[in-house]
Amino acid sequence: MSIKYSEGATPLEPDEIKGLLLTHITKRAELDRWEMDNINQAYQWTDQLKNSNILNEDFIRLLHKKMFGNVWKWAGQFRKSEKNIGIPWVEIPVELKLLCDDVNAWLEFDTYAADKFAARFHHRIVYIHPFANGNGRHARLMADLILEKIFNKHPFTWGRASLTKQGESRKLYIEALKAADDFDYSLLMKFVRS
Repeated sequence: MSIKYSEGATPLEPDEIKGLLLTHITKRAELDRWEMDNINQAYQWTDQLKNSNILNEDFIRLLHKKMFGNVWKWAGQFRKSEKNIGIPWVEIPVELKLLCDDVNAWLEFDTYAADKFAARFHHRIVYIHPFANGNGRHARLMADLILEKIFNKHPFTWGRASLTKQGESRKLYIEALKAADDFDYSLLMKFVRS
């Protein structure tokens, strides 16, 4: 299968592509459709969640598996390769643990308002980039779940456009994430509710 990547997307390694469970897929459009079907099932699963205990590694990995487990063998498993973005793969478990500890402290000490809390979590998990693929989609759903399940707020609007395909919204999203890398969250805060 040949995959054409959007700007800022994380390319898969040949060994990761071998993890495709649906061997009949030959085109990117087919892959996108199967992933979207799987993600829609994950959304239905999250609608049934009664527990707000989502700020931990087990839930983060489970959500990724629910989102991509019908398509990729490695869904829910940390990546084992270097990517064009993200921390070195060997640091993922430690950095994710630090993130979970931080956000639980933010919650305990009421450090941030709901939107700022969810946006900062989103940025940090994208920065870590724990999985071989699907990190942005996973991070956006995690942020929305934080808003809904922990703060009882409406999810973000994320520019009201698909962020998986090239376009102005994706460009603004990537610019906002890059600004947040330099500790400027203003563009991200504006984008998530645009």
